[in-house]
Amino acid sequence: MFTLTVMGSGSAGNCALLTTTHCRLLVDAGLSARQLVGRLAQAGLTPDALDGVLLTHEHGDHASGLEVLCRRYKDLPIYCNKLTKEILCHAGGSLATHRNWQIFPTGGDFEICDIGVQTFSVPHDAVDPVGYTFHHGAAALGYLTDLGFATKLVHERVRQATTLLIETNHDSALLQADTKRPWSVKQRIMSRHGHLSNEAAAAVVAQLLDGGAKIRRTVLGHLSRDCNRPDLAISTVRRLGGDGAASLEIIAAAQGEIGARLTIEDRPPEPKPVANPRIAEEADAGPVPAARRRDLLQLDLFAA
Repeated sequence: MFTLTVMGSGSAGNCALLTTTHCRLLVDAGLSARQLVGRLAQAGLTPDALDGVLLTHEHGDHASGLEVLCRRYKDLPIYCNKLTKEILCHAGGSLATHRNWQIFPTGGDFEICDIGVQTFSVPHDAVDPVGYTFHHGAAALGYLTDLGFATKLVHERVRQATTLLIETNHDSALLQADTKRPWSVKQRIMSRHGHLSNEAAAAVVAQLLDGGAKIRRTVLGHLSRDCNRPDLAISTVRRLGGDGAASLEIIAAAQGEIGARLTIEDRPPEPKPVANPRIAEEADAGPVPAARRRDLLQLDLFAA
């Protein structure tokens, strides 16, 4: 079984737990170490049971709890790309001396226990931010957080996912009306290296579904406390996510509490191509003799 539990998601910190029979993996560690330990306990785990922490990028709301965690758990594997490690280690401290960094190239694929990890670049104002598609057997989870827009590469990488975690950081109208943020910050958020709005995330979902993606569930993450609301994010994705969004399970992840444990379903099997529909039709009644198959193929040739 392959499961996702969002430990907390929003502008104040992001972290998720992936589990299988043989793996316990954190994606990001943007909560305080105390919160991480407490929420892991709610999931029935302790940090020393983890098989690693996998980072999307170095920003504090995705990595702020990492240093204290590594100070206590010195052998905890930390997975990230080279530039992300360099930024995190630049200030010194326990991260600079941590002894179990696992460095991967952006765009590379690898395995953590029995979870296949597919990495790809995303546009965001970090040094080398990445998105992920996680595979376990026939189940796949797309993980998109902190990106200004979805590139063709992003669409291609997550199209096999049955569950998609995607950020819906802000409602465009609420962000424009917000009085707490200066215009320069709003420009950064709305830029192509900022964050997805509800409307932009809905467009990603619509394009994926229209292109034949297998998504059955969408988890909306990284909601702004001031410029978004869970009901607004859900209704926008439902309304603008295309015809297929009507049948989607849509969940908004919370900042202040651990989410439900979600089972990532297997992808439905791809239909086998049918070379000749007449043969397929007769095959429903039993095996089609070779001579009859040749006759049907000849009929198709003359009909053409």
